[in-house]
Amino acid sequence: MSLLATMLAAAEGAGEHAAEEHHKSEVPFFIAGSVLALWAIAISVFGFKRPDFPSNDGAARGVMALSAVLVLGATSMAVYVAL
Repeated sequence: MSLLATMLAAAEGAGEHAAEEHHKSEVPFFIAGSVLALWAIAISVFGFKRPDFPSNDGAARGVMALSAVLVLGATSMAVYVAL
């Protein structure tokens, strides 16, 4: 019985060691998420201060495009870190 317990303990330790070797840094996600959060705060402040923000259709498309790129970047970094 002690041989089986020793083998199981060794297998668990090897699994933990393998997980530690493949750990990716979460810094890219934190950076992308922080940039997205700052962008959300910035457009909120502009929106409250200027009721006509964005002032035309081109600017609105630009804000939406940049927002979509930042969201895609943050979610991509989350997936990258998770896999």
